Amino acid sequence: MIQSFDPYLILWYNFGMSENQMYEINQKIVYPSQGVGKIVDITEKKFKDNLLTYYVIYLEVSDMTIMVPVDKVNDLGIRAIVSEEEALKALELISEEFEPIPSDWKLRYQMNLDLLKKGTVNDIASIVRSLYHRSKIKELPILERKLYDSAKKLLEDEISFALNKTPKEVEQLLHSKLEPLGAALDAKRNSSKLHDPDDDDDFIDDEDEDAVDESDEVDEEDDEDMEE
Repeated sequence: MIQSFDPYLILWYNFGMSENQMYEINQKIVYPSQGVGKIVDITEKKFKDNLLTYYVIYLEVSDMTIMVPVDKVNDLGIRAIVSEEEALKALELISEEFEPIPSDWKLRYQMNLDLLKKGTVNDIASIVRSLYHRSKIKELPILERKLYDSAKKLLEDEISFALNKTPKEVEQLLHSKLEPLGAALDAKRNSSKLHDPDDDDDFIDDEDEDAVDESDEVDEEDDEDMEE
């Protein structure tokens, strides 16, 4: 255990603050790829020929304790829990309309994975919003479903700490924000289909397009056999 902080422990907090942010023991933090955690210790450890300072972080969601070099914290997207005001803004973001997302799930997955790595609360809220509504159109592929579940769990945990609510209360709150927009989007899609019945093609993935092409080829062969 170190008794005093050295310059390596001063982290530039890039979440809209101009002053430097120092993480302390027992402080809650967000590790975007792992979940919400708590700094349980700050220690020094020799790595090769250098003495490095580490945060010891306990992650409740996986019941795991990890050590992260202090000078790598920003690279990993680790940050403090947002304020109550920022948490409420993220909840409002979830209920807002958004630009259509790609129908190609591989492209969509990579875009959302990049957002998760950035790890701001608004990025995570955007992932939850877009994938929730995408799942209402078509079942998500396994990898994308896992990404959605991870983002949703991370958002619920962070907002529960920021608002001092239980994860269950936050889950219900998220649902109440998502559903009105979902109903509005459903109505818009149904109206669009009445005017343009080809709109369904926008939601076909690459694999489905191949299946459609193969089906067309089979139909053509059947027609040739009937002519003979």
